[in-house]
Amino acid sequence: MDTSNYTYEYLPHRGIDKETFRFYEVKTKINAEGKPVSVGFRYKDDLYKVRSFEEKKFYWTPAGDQTRTGLFGMDRFSAGENKSVTITEGEYDALSLYQVLRTPVVSVQSGGSGRRDCAVGYEWLNAFDRIYLAFDNDQAGRDLLHEVAKLFDPVKVYVLRFTKHKDANAYLKAGEGEELRNIWHNAKKYLPDKLLSSFSEFRDILSTPTAIGVPYPFPTWTKMTYGLRKGETVLLTAQEKVGKTEVMHAIEQQLLRETNDPVAALYPEEPPKRHLQALPGLEIGKPVHLPDSGVDQTQVVEALEKLIGVDERLYVGSNFGGDDPDILLDKIRFLVTARNVGWVLLDHLSMVVSGLAGEDIRRAIDYFCTQVQTMVKSLNFGFIMVCHLNDFGQTRDSRYPPKICDIHFRIERDKLSPDPVVRNTIYSTLIDNRFSGQSGPSGDLIFDPTTFRLSEATANDNWNSTTSDGTEKLVA
Repeated sequence: MDTSNYTYEYLPHRGIDKETFRFYEVKTKINAEGKPVSVGFRYKDDLYKVRSFEEKKFYWTPAGDQTRTGLFGMDRFSAGENKSVTITEGEYDALSLYQVLRTPVVSVQSGGSGRRDCAVGYEWLNAFDRIYLAFDNDQAGRDLLHEVAKLFDPVKVYVLRFTKHKDANAYLKAGEGEELRNIWHNAKKYLPDKLLSSFSEFRDILSTPTAIGVPYPFPTWTKMTYGLRKGETVLLTAQEKVGKTEVMHAIEQQLLRETNDPVAALYPEEPPKRHLQALPGLEIGKPVHLPDSGVDQTQVVEALEKLIGVDERLYVGSNFGGDDPDILLDKIRFLVTARNVGWVLLDHLSMVVSGLAGEDIRRAIDYFCTQVQTMVKSLNFGFIMVCHLNDFGQTRDSRYPPKICDIHFRIERDKLSPDPVVRNTIYSTLIDNRFSGQSGPSGDLIFDPTTFRLSEATANDNWNSTTSDGTEKLVA
Protein backbone atom coordinates (compact mmCIF):
# COMPACT_ATOMS: atom_id res chain seq x y z
CA MET A 1 0.00 0.00 0.00
CA ASP A 2 1.17 3.56 -0.76
CA THR A 3 2.59 5.23 2.39
CA SER A 4 3.69 8.62 0.97
CA ASN A 5 2.06 11.59 2.78
CA TYR A 6 -0.35 9.25 4.53
CA THR A 7 -0.50 7.27 7.72
CA TYR A 8 -2.27 3.97 8.28
CA GLU A 9 -4.00 3.24 11.56
CA TYR A 10 -6.31 0.71 13.16
CA LEU A 11 -8.97 3.38 13.52
CA PRO A 12 -12.16 2.50 15.43
CA HIS A 13 -15.33 3.36 13.51
CA ARG A 14 -18.83 2.04 12.74
CA GLY A 15 -19.01 0.54 16.22
CA ILE A 16 -15.95 -1.66 15.65
CA ASP A 17 -13.06 -1.36 18.05
CA LYS A 18 -9.35 -1.01 17.39
CA GLU A 19 -8.42 -4.55 18.42
CA THR A 20 -10.89 -6.10 16.00
CA PHE A 21 -9.44 -4.06 13.13
CA ARG A 22 -5.97 -5.09 14.27
CA PHE A 23 -6.86 -8.78 14.35
CA TYR A 24 -8.07 -8.69 10.72
CA GLU A 25 -5.28 -6.24 9.71
CA VAL A 26 -7.81 -3.70 8.44
CA LYS A 27 -6.20 -0.27 8.33
CA THR A 28 -7.62 3.19 7.69
CA LYS A 29 -5.68 5.50 5.40
CA ILE A 30 -5.37 9.05 6.86
CA ASN A 31 -4.12 12.10 4.93
CA ALA A 32 -1.78 14.85 6.12
CA GLU A 33 -4.73 16.83 7.52
CA GLY A 34 -5.76 13.91 9.70
CA LYS A 35 -8.81 13.06 7.60
CA PRO A 36 -9.65 9.37 7.00
CA VAL A 37 -9.53 8.77 3.25
CA SER A 38 -10.18 5.04 2.83
CA VAL A 39 -10.09 1.70 4.58
CA GLY A 40 -8.24 -1.36 3.29
CA PHE A 41 -9.57 -4.85 4.00
CA ARG A 42 -6.70 -7.29 3.87
CA TYR A 43 -7.28 -10.58 2.06
CA LYS A 44 -4.77 -13.38 1.78
CA ASP A 45 -1.46 -12.82 -0.05
CA ASP A 46 -1.45 -9.12 0.94
CA LEU A 47 -4.28 -8.30 -1.42
CA TYR A 48 -6.43 -5.36 -0.30
CA LYS A 49 -9.98 -4.42 -1.09
CA VAL A 50 -10.06 -0.66 -0.56
CA ARG A 51 -13.18 1.37 0.21
CA SER A 52 -13.04 5.09 -0.41
CA PHE A 53 -14.94 7.07 2.23
CA GLU A 54 -15.66 10.06 0.01
CA GLU A 55 -16.84 8.30 -3.15
CA LYS A 56 -18.01 5.11 -1.43
CA LYS A 57 -16.39 3.02 -4.14
CA PHE A 58 -14.26 -0.12 -3.93
CA TYR A 59 -11.08 -1.05 -5.76
CA TRP A 60 -8.40 -3.71 -5.36
CA THR A 61 -4.69 -3.22 -4.86
CA PRO A 62 -2.62 -4.55 -6.37
CA ALA A 63 -4.97 -4.75 -9.31
CA GLY A 64 -5.60 -8.19 -10.74
CA ASP A 65 -7.94 -11.17 -10.79
CA GLN A 66 -9.70 -11.74 -7.47
CA THR A 67 -11.78 -14.72 -8.57
CA ARG A 68 -9.45 -17.15 -6.75
CA THR A 69 -8.89 -14.98 -3.69
CA GLY A 70 -11.78 -16.38 -1.72
CA LEU A 71 -13.16 -15.06 1.56
CA PHE A 72 -12.13 -12.11 3.65
CA GLY A 73 -10.68 -13.25 6.98
CA MET A 74 -10.10 -16.84 5.94
CA ASP A 75 -6.37 -16.53 6.62
CA ARG A 76 -7.08 -15.41 10.20
CA PHE A 77 -8.27 -18.86 11.30
CA SER A 78 -7.21 -22.46 10.84
CA ALA A 79 -9.64 -24.83 9.13
CA GLY A 80 -11.90 -26.46 11.70
CA GLU A 81 -10.24 -24.74 14.67
CA ASN A 82 -13.66 -24.05 16.15
CA LYS A 83 -16.96 -25.90 16.04
CA SER A 84 -18.48 -23.19 13.83
CA VAL A 85 -17.73 -20.59 11.21
CA THR A 86 -19.94 -17.64 10.23
CA ILE A 87 -20.14 -16.14 6.74
CA THR A 88 -21.34 -12.58 6.18
CA GLU A 89 -22.11 -10.50 3.10
CA GLY A 90 -19.64 -7.71 3.88
CA GLU A 91 -16.32 -7.14 5.60
CA TYR A 92 -17.75 -4.73 8.19
CA ASP A 93 -20.36 -7.36 9.07
CA ALA A 94 -17.63 -9.96 9.60
CA LEU A 95 -15.74 -7.59 11.89
CA SER A 96 -18.93 -6.84 13.81
CA LEU A 97 -19.84 -10.46 14.46
CA TYR A 98 -16.29 -11.39 15.38
CA GLN A 99 -16.23 -8.57 17.93
CA VAL A 100 -19.26 -9.95 19.78
CA LEU A 101 -18.57 -13.67 19.25
CA ARG A 102 -14.79 -14.11 19.13
CA THR A 103 -15.27 -17.15 16.88
CA PRO A 104 -14.26 -17.54 13.22
CA VAL A 105 -16.13 -15.09 10.97
CA VAL A 106 -15.42 -14.47 7.30
CA SER A 107 -17.08 -12.51 4.50
CA VAL A 108 -17.73 -12.92 0.81
CA GLN A 109 -16.24 -10.24 -1.41
CA SER A 110 -19.69 -9.11 -2.51
CA GLY A 111 -23.21 -10.43 -2.80
CA GLY A 112 -22.73 -11.05 -6.50
CA SER A 113 -19.60 -13.14 -5.99
CA GLY A 114 -20.71 -14.88 -2.81
CA ARG A 115 -21.31 -18.32 -4.21
CA ARG A 116 -18.01 -18.23 -6.08
CA ASP A 117 -16.06 -17.04 -3.03
CA CYS A 118 -17.51 -19.81 -0.85
CA ALA A 119 -16.73 -22.36 -3.55
CA VAL A 120 -13.09 -21.21 -3.55
CA GLY A 121 -13.01 -21.67 0.22
CA TYR A 122 -15.13 -24.82 0.22
CA GLU A 123 -12.69 -27.26 1.81
CA TRP A 124 -11.75 -24.75 4.51
CA LEU A 125 -15.40 -23.98 5.30
CA ASN A 126 -16.47 -27.60 5.21
CA ALA A 127 -13.93 -28.45 7.92
CA PHE A 128 -16.25 -26.80 10.48
CA ASP A 129 -19.14 -28.71 12.05
CA ARG A 130 -21.54 -25.79 11.68
CA ILE A 131 -21.73 -23.06 9.05
CA TYR A 132 -23.72 -19.95 10.00
CA LEU A 133 -25.00 -17.73 7.19
CA ALA A 134 -25.46 -14.08 8.19
CA PHE A 135 -26.46 -12.37 4.96
CA ASP A 136 -28.30 -9.08 4.52
CA ASN A 137 -32.00 -8.82 5.21
CA ASP A 138 -33.01 -8.00 1.64
CA GLN A 139 -33.90 -9.96 -1.48
CA ALA A 140 -30.30 -10.14 -2.68
CA GLY A 141 -29.24 -11.51 0.70
CA ARG A 142 -32.02 -14.11 0.68
CA ASP A 143 -31.06 -15.21 -2.83
CA LEU A 144 -27.41 -15.50 -1.78
CA LEU A 145 -28.46 -17.53 1.25
CA HIS A 146 -29.96 -20.27 -0.90
CA GLU A 147 -27.06 -20.23 -3.36
CA VAL A 148 -24.44 -20.67 -0.65
CA ALA A 149 -26.47 -23.13 1.44
CA LYS A 150 -26.58 -25.53 -1.51
CA LEU A 151 -22.81 -25.90 -1.33
CA PHE A 152 -22.97 -27.75 1.97
CA ASP A 153 -24.78 -30.56 3.70
CA PRO A 154 -28.01 -28.90 4.98
CA VAL A 155 -27.45 -30.53 8.38
CA LYS A 156 -24.44 -28.22 8.90
CA VAL A 157 -26.07 -24.95 7.83
CA TYR A 158 -27.65 -22.44 10.22
CA VAL A 159 -29.28 -19.11 9.32
CA LEU A 160 -29.22 -15.78 11.18
CA ARG A 161 -32.44 -13.79 10.78
CA PHE A 162 -31.99 -10.03 10.97
CA THR A 163 -35.28 -8.19 11.61
CA LYS A 164 -34.65 -4.81 13.18
CA HIS A 165 -31.67 -3.93 10.96
CA LYS A 166 -30.40 -4.97 7.54
CA ASP A 167 -27.06 -6.47 8.54
CA ALA A 168 -24.73 -7.27 11.43
CA ASN A 169 -22.84 -3.98 11.38
CA ALA A 170 -26.08 -1.99 11.65
CA TYR A 171 -26.71 -3.64 15.02
CA LEU A 172 -23.24 -2.71 16.26
CA LYS A 173 -23.59 0.90 15.05
CA ALA A 174 -26.87 1.09 16.99
CA GLY A 175 -25.13 -0.13 20.13
CA GLU A 176 -27.00 -3.45 20.04
CA GLY A 177 -24.09 -5.87 20.19
CA GLU A 178 -25.79 -8.05 22.80
CA GLU A 179 -28.86 -8.42 20.58
CA LEU A 180 -26.59 -9.35 17.68
CA ARG A 181 -25.01 -12.05 19.83
CA ASN A 182 -28.45 -13.39 20.74
CA ILE A 183 -29.47 -13.51 17.07
CA TRP A 184 -26.45 -15.71 16.38
CA HIS A 185 -27.18 -18.03 19.31
CA ASN A 186 -30.80 -18.35 18.16
CA ALA A 187 -29.92 -19.18 14.55
CA LYS A 188 -32.14 -21.88 13.04
CA LYS A 189 -31.22 -24.80 10.86
CA TYR A 190 -31.50 -24.11 7.16
CA LEU A 191 -34.57 -25.63 5.52
CA PRO A 192 -33.77 -26.30 1.85
CA ASP A 193 -37.31 -27.01 0.68
CA LYS A 194 -40.73 -25.54 1.21
CA LEU A 195 -44.25 -26.90 0.80
CA LEU A 196 -46.13 -25.73 -2.27
CA SER A 197 -49.75 -24.75 -1.84
CA SER A 198 -50.76 -21.99 -4.26
CA PHE A 199 -52.19 -22.24 -7.76
CA SER A 200 -49.54 -19.81 -9.01
CA GLU A 201 -46.80 -22.18 -7.80
CA PHE A 202 -48.58 -25.13 -9.36
CA ARG A 203 -48.94 -23.26 -12.67
CA ASP A 204 -45.26 -22.34 -12.67
CA ILE A 205 -44.29 -25.97 -12.22
CA LEU A 206 -46.69 -27.28 -14.85
CA SER A 207 -45.72 -24.61 -17.37
CA THR A 208 -42.14 -25.90 -17.42
CA PRO A 209 -41.89 -28.09 -20.54
CA THR A 210 -40.87 -31.72 -20.07
CA ALA A 211 -37.43 -31.97 -21.61
CA ILE A 212 -36.29 -34.73 -23.93
CA GLY A 213 -33.18 -36.13 -22.31
CA VAL A 214 -29.70 -36.54 -23.70
CA PRO A 215 -29.76 -39.62 -25.98
CA TYR A 216 -27.97 -42.73 -24.77
CA PRO A 217 -25.34 -44.16 -27.11
CA PHE A 218 -27.78 -47.05 -27.67
CA PRO A 219 -31.03 -46.22 -29.55
CA THR A 220 -33.32 -48.66 -27.74
CA TRP A 221 -32.27 -47.29 -24.34
CA THR A 222 -33.21 -43.82 -25.55
CA LYS A 223 -36.50 -44.96 -27.05
CA MET A 224 -37.62 -46.67 -23.85
CA THR A 225 -36.51 -43.98 -21.39
CA TYR A 226 -36.61 -40.77 -23.47
CA GLY A 227 -32.95 -40.22 -22.68
CA LEU A 228 -30.77 -39.16 -19.79
CA ARG A 229 -32.22 -36.37 -17.65
CA LYS A 230 -30.88 -34.27 -14.82
CA GLY A 231 -32.61 -34.89 -11.53
CA GLU A 232 -32.58 -38.66 -12.07
CA THR A 233 -30.43 -41.58 -10.92
CA VAL A 234 -29.61 -44.28 -13.44
CA LEU A 235 -28.50 -47.63 -12.04
CA LEU A 236 -26.54 -50.12 -14.10
CA THR A 237 -26.30 -53.58 -12.53
CA ALA A 238 -24.16 -56.46 -13.69
CA GLN A 239 -22.03 -59.28 -12.42
CA GLU A 240 -18.27 -58.82 -12.57
CA LYS A 241 -16.40 -58.74 -15.89
CA VAL A 242 -19.52 -58.33 -18.00
CA GLY A 243 -18.59 -55.03 -19.63
CA LYS A 244 -20.16 -52.42 -17.38
CA THR A 245 -17.10 -50.15 -17.54
CA GLU A 246 -17.25 -50.11 -21.34
CA VAL A 247 -20.94 -49.15 -21.11
CA MET A 248 -20.06 -46.34 -18.69
CA HIS A 249 -17.28 -45.12 -20.99
CA ALA A 250 -19.76 -44.99 -23.86
CA ILE A 251 -22.27 -42.98 -21.80
CA GLU A 252 -19.54 -40.62 -20.63
CA GLN A 253 -18.35 -40.04 -24.19
CA GLN A 254 -21.96 -39.36 -25.22
CA LEU A 255 -22.45 -36.77 -22.47
CA LEU A 256 -19.24 -34.99 -23.45
CA ARG A 257 -20.33 -34.98 -27.09
CA GLU A 258 -24.00 -34.08 -26.70
CA THR A 259 -23.85 -31.49 -23.90
CA ASN A 260 -21.74 -28.57 -22.78
CA ASP A 261 -22.01 -29.62 -19.14
CA PRO A 262 -19.01 -30.46 -16.98
CA VAL A 263 -18.87 -34.19 -16.26
CA ALA A 264 -17.39 -36.01 -13.25
CA ALA A 265 -16.14 -39.58 -13.72
CA LEU A 266 -15.47 -41.34 -10.41
CA TYR A 267 -13.97 -44.73 -11.20
CA PRO A 268 -12.18 -46.11 -8.11
CA GLU A 269 -11.17 -49.35 -9.85
CA GLU A 270 -9.77 -47.66 -12.95
CA PRO A 271 -6.49 -45.72 -12.81
CA PRO A 272 -6.79 -42.18 -14.23
CA LYS A 273 -4.38 -42.96 -17.08
CA ARG A 274 -6.44 -45.91 -18.28
CA HIS A 275 -9.60 -43.81 -18.05
CA LEU A 276 -8.08 -40.95 -20.00
CA GLN A 277 -6.99 -43.43 -22.66
CA ALA A 278 -10.46 -44.95 -22.97
CA LEU A 279 -12.19 -41.75 -24.13
CA PRO A 280 -9.83 -40.83 -27.00
CA GLY A 281 -9.75 -44.52 -27.87
CA LEU A 282 -13.50 -44.38 -28.50
CA GLU A 283 -13.07 -41.19 -30.52
CA ILE A 284 -10.31 -42.63 -32.68
CA GLY A 285 -11.78 -46.11 -32.85
CA LYS A 286 -8.71 -47.97 -31.61
CA PRO A 287 -7.63 -49.44 -28.25
CA VAL A 288 -4.99 -46.78 -27.66
CA HIS A 289 -4.16 -48.18 -24.21
CA LEU A 290 -2.53 -51.22 -25.83
CA PRO A 291 1.16 -50.92 -26.73
CA ASP A 292 0.54 -52.22 -30.25
CA SER A 293 -2.38 -49.93 -31.09
CA GLY A 294 -0.29 -48.00 -33.62
CA VAL A 295 -1.67 -44.67 -32.39
CA ASP A 296 0.76 -41.86 -31.65
CA GLN A 297 0.53 -40.23 -28.23
CA THR A 298 -0.03 -36.85 -29.87
CA GLN A 299 -3.16 -38.20 -31.55
CA VAL A 300 -4.44 -39.48 -28.22
CA VAL A 301 -4.00 -36.11 -26.52
CA GLU A 302 -5.54 -34.22 -29.43
CA ALA A 303 -8.59 -36.52 -29.51
CA LEU A 304 -9.10 -36.14 -25.78
CA GLU A 305 -8.79 -32.34 -25.88
CA LYS A 306 -11.19 -32.13 -28.81
CA LEU A 307 -13.78 -34.25 -27.00
CA ILE A 308 -13.56 -32.34 -23.71
CA GLY A 309 -13.17 -28.89 -25.26
CA VAL A 310 -12.02 -26.76 -22.32
CA ASP A 311 -10.35 -27.01 -18.93
CA GLU A 312 -12.58 -27.90 -15.95
CA ARG A 313 -15.02 -29.77 -18.18
CA LEU A 314 -14.07 -33.31 -17.14
CA TYR A 315 -13.26 -34.23 -13.53
CA VAL A 316 -11.65 -37.65 -13.09
CA GLY A 317 -11.28 -39.22 -9.65
CA SER A 318 -10.27 -42.63 -8.38
CA ASN A 319 -9.53 -42.17 -4.67
CA PHE A 320 -12.15 -41.01 -2.18
CA GLY A 321 -11.88 -43.25 0.85
CA GLY A 322 -13.01 -46.78 1.55
CA ASP A 323 -15.05 -46.62 4.74
CA ASP A 324 -16.77 -43.24 4.94
CA PRO A 325 -19.50 -42.49 2.37
CA ASP A 326 -19.59 -38.84 3.49
CA ILE A 327 -16.21 -38.30 1.84
CA LEU A 328 -17.67 -39.10 -1.55
CA LEU A 329 -20.95 -37.31 -0.83
CA ASP A 330 -19.02 -34.12 0.00
CA LYS A 331 -16.99 -34.49 -3.18
CA ILE A 332 -20.13 -34.89 -5.30
CA ARG A 333 -21.82 -31.91 -3.66
CA PHE A 334 -18.72 -29.79 -4.25
CA LEU A 335 -18.45 -30.82 -7.91
CA VAL A 336 -22.12 -30.09 -8.59
CA THR A 337 -22.49 -26.84 -6.65
CA ALA A 338 -19.03 -25.29 -6.89
CA ARG A 339 -17.90 -26.62 -10.27
CA ASN A 340 -21.30 -26.74 -12.02
CA VAL A 341 -20.98 -30.44 -12.86
CA GLY A 342 -24.16 -31.62 -14.55
CA TRP A 343 -23.45 -35.36 -14.68
CA VAL A 344 -21.72 -37.67 -12.20
CA LEU A 345 -20.74 -41.23 -13.11
CA LEU A 346 -19.73 -43.72 -10.39
CA ASP A 347 -18.21 -47.11 -11.19
CA HIS A 348 -18.89 -48.80 -8.84
CA LEU A 349 -20.94 -48.48 -5.64
CA SER A 350 -19.30 -51.16 -3.48
CA MET A 351 -15.92 -49.43 -3.76
CA VAL A 352 -17.34 -46.42 -1.91
CA VAL A 353 -17.31 -48.43 1.33
CA SER A 354 -14.82 -51.17 0.51
CA GLY A 355 -13.13 -50.76 3.89
CA LEU A 356 -16.24 -51.97 5.72
CA ALA A 357 -17.77 -55.40 6.09
CA GLY A 358 -20.97 -57.17 7.09
CA GLU A 359 -23.83 -55.10 8.42
CA ASP A 360 -21.67 -51.96 8.40
CA ILE A 361 -21.30 -52.03 4.63
CA ARG A 362 -25.05 -52.50 4.15
CA ARG A 363 -25.85 -49.54 6.37
CA ALA A 364 -23.22 -47.42 4.66
CA ILE A 365 -24.57 -48.20 1.17
CA ASP A 366 -28.16 -47.55 2.28
CA TYR A 367 -27.07 -44.23 3.76
CA PHE A 368 -25.10 -43.24 0.65
CA CYS A 369 -27.99 -44.09 -1.68
CA THR A 370 -30.48 -42.09 0.38
CA GLN A 371 -28.22 -39.06 0.58
CA VAL A 372 -27.14 -39.06 -3.05
CA GLN A 373 -30.71 -39.44 -4.33
CA THR A 374 -31.73 -36.47 -2.18
CA MET A 375 -28.90 -34.46 -3.71
CA VAL A 376 -29.84 -35.54 -7.24
CA LYS A 377 -33.34 -34.16 -6.74
CA SER A 378 -32.45 -30.98 -4.86
CA LEU A 379 -29.38 -30.00 -6.89
CA ASN A 380 -30.71 -31.27 -10.25
CA PHE A 381 -27.85 -33.26 -11.73
CA GLY A 382 -27.73 -36.61 -13.45
CA PHE A 383 -26.21 -39.52 -11.53
CA ILE A 384 -25.24 -42.77 -13.24
CA MET A 385 -23.84 -45.52 -11.04
CA VAL A 386 -22.83 -49.14 -11.34
CA CYS A 387 -23.69 -51.78 -8.76
CA HIS A 388 -22.44 -55.35 -8.94
CA LEU A 389 -24.76 -58.32 -8.65
CA ASN A 390 -24.07 -61.33 -6.50
CA ASP A 391 -24.42 -64.95 -7.62
CA PHE A 392 -28.15 -64.83 -6.88
CA GLY A 393 -28.76 -61.85 -9.17
CA GLN A 394 -29.23 -59.39 -6.30
CA THR A 395 -27.33 -56.16 -5.81
CA ARG A 396 -24.25 -56.89 -3.77
CA ASP A 397 -24.14 -55.93 -0.07
CA SER A 398 -27.49 -54.10 -0.10
CA ARG A 399 -30.92 -54.44 -1.70
CA TYR A 400 -31.44 -50.67 -1.50
CA PRO A 401 -29.88 -49.25 -4.73
CA PRO A 402 -32.67 -50.50 -7.06
CA LYS A 403 -35.27 -48.99 -4.71
CA ILE A 404 -34.01 -45.41 -5.01
CA CYS A 405 -33.08 -45.26 -8.70
CA ASP A 406 -35.24 -43.72 -11.43
CA ILE A 407 -33.93 -45.90 -14.25
CA HIS A 408 -32.47 -49.39 -13.81
CA PHE A 409 -30.69 -51.31 -16.56
CA ARG A 410 -29.29 -54.80 -16.08
CA ILE A 411 -26.64 -56.15 -18.43
CA GLU A 412 -25.48 -59.75 -18.87
CA ARG A 413 -22.93 -61.62 -20.95
CA ASP A 414 -22.19 -65.30 -21.46
CA LYS A 415 -18.47 -65.20 -20.72
CA LEU A 416 -18.04 -68.97 -21.13
CA SER A 417 -19.80 -69.43 -24.47
CA PRO A 418 -17.66 -71.22 -27.10
CA ASP A 419 -19.03 -68.79 -29.68
CA PRO A 420 -16.89 -65.60 -29.75
CA VAL A 421 -19.83 -63.60 -31.07
CA VAL A 422 -21.92 -64.57 -28.05
CA ARG A 423 -19.03 -63.88 -25.70
CA ASN A 424 -18.76 -60.34 -27.09
CA THR A 425 -22.48 -59.59 -26.89
CA ILE A 426 -24.01 -57.78 -23.92
CA TYR A 427 -27.71 -58.42 -23.36
CA SER A 428 -29.47 -55.48 -21.70
CA THR A 429 -32.80 -55.33 -19.90
CA LEU A 430 -34.62 -52.28 -18.59
CA ILE A 431 -35.76 -53.41 -15.15
CA ASP A 432 -37.37 -50.23 -13.79
CA ASN A 433 -38.37 -46.98 -15.46
CA ARG A 434 -40.14 -44.38 -13.37
CA PHE A 435 -40.33 -41.88 -16.20
CA SER A 436 -42.28 -43.74 -18.88
CA GLY A 437 -43.03 -47.07 -17.25
CA GLN A 438 -41.55 -49.10 -20.10
CA SER A 439 -39.47 -52.14 -19.20
CA GLY A 440 -38.17 -55.35 -20.71
CA PRO A 441 -35.45 -56.31 -23.20
CA SER A 442 -33.62 -53.15 -24.27
CA GLY A 443 -31.28 -54.30 -27.02
CA ASP A 444 -28.10 -56.30 -27.52
CA LEU A 445 -24.82 -54.42 -27.38
CA ILE A 446 -22.00 -55.60 -29.59
CA PHE A 447 -18.38 -55.13 -28.56
CA ASP A 448 -16.04 -54.64 -31.52
CA PRO A 449 -12.53 -55.68 -30.43
CA THR A 450 -10.88 -53.80 -33.29
CA THR A 451 -12.30 -50.45 -32.12
CA PHE A 452 -13.18 -51.22 -28.47
CA ARG A 453 -16.56 -49.62 -29.19
CA LEU A 454 -20.00 -50.82 -28.17
CA SER A 455 -22.94 -50.48 -30.52
CA GLU A 456 -26.46 -51.79 -30.54
CA ALA A 457 -27.01 -54.85 -32.71
CA THR A 458 -29.28 -54.62 -35.73
CA ALA A 459 -30.59 -57.19 -38.18
CA ASN A 460 -27.95 -56.16 -40.72
CA ASP A 461 -24.95 -56.35 -38.41
CA ASN A 462 -21.85 -57.90 -39.94
CA TRP A 463 -19.00 -57.55 -37.53
CA ASN A 464 -15.77 -59.35 -36.80
CA SER A 465 -15.10 -60.76 -33.35
CA THR A 466 -11.36 -61.03 -33.85
CA THR A 467 -8.50 -58.66 -34.62
CA SER A 468 -6.85 -58.54 -38.00
CA ASP A 469 -4.29 -61.15 -36.91
CA GLY A 470 -7.01 -63.54 -35.77
CA THR A 471 -6.50 -63.00 -32.03
CA GLU A 472 -9.81 -62.88 -30.18
CA LYS A 473 -10.41 -60.10 -27.67
CA LEU A 474 -13.16 -60.02 -25.09
CA VAL A 475 -14.99 -57.35 -23.18
CA ALA A 476 -13.10 -56.41 -20.01
